[in-house]
Amino acid sequence: MPTARRSALTAAATLLPIAIAVALYVFGRVYTPDYAAGLFGQRGNAANDLKTQLATALLGLALIQLLLALWMYRRLPGAGAAPRPVHTVHRVVGLLALLLSLPIAYHCMTAYGVQLTPSRVAVHSVAGCVLYGAFAAKLLVVRSRRLPGWALPAAGGVLIATIALLWYSAALWFLDGHAPGL
Repeated sequence: MPTARRSALTAAATLLPIAIAVALYVFGRVYTPDYAAGLFGQRGNAANDLKTQLATALLGLALIQLLLALWMYRRLPGAGAAPRPVHTVHRVVGLLALLLSLPIAYHCMTAYGVQLTPSRVAVHSVAGCVLYGAFAAKLLVVRSRRLPGWALPAAGGVLIATIALLWYSAALWFLDGHAPGL
């Protein structure tokens, strides 16, 4: 593959996810939050409780994705080669994770926007913007056979780490009343 074409592909796989994250950040900063916004008919703490449950399910799906990916790439000790249906299950679980994240993100963005104080909220807000850039990066990288071999595990790792950080900075905080270190 010509170096120029590989460089252009790498640039696109890098810049599009960054553009998505920046666009969400800008929207969240200029949008006027509606603190009374609901989620599936729930408002206030009931909406936050529902988001916590959905986010916990999303974290579970992300962990399943990680295990399936490790199995598919023979990095799961003692598991051997993954049968063909594992690839399909991995795709379906990924789609479910993306779809499950949408109502959570919609409520977060419309009810709160992007806030930069206190630190826990700032971390959560920025990570929320990064999430969809990470989804885009993963989808771009998984379809390309021309990017370096480390790009797919890096994109998947950022995606799973972002989901874990979002859960830690909001769902855990809602369940426990604090998120240690934030």
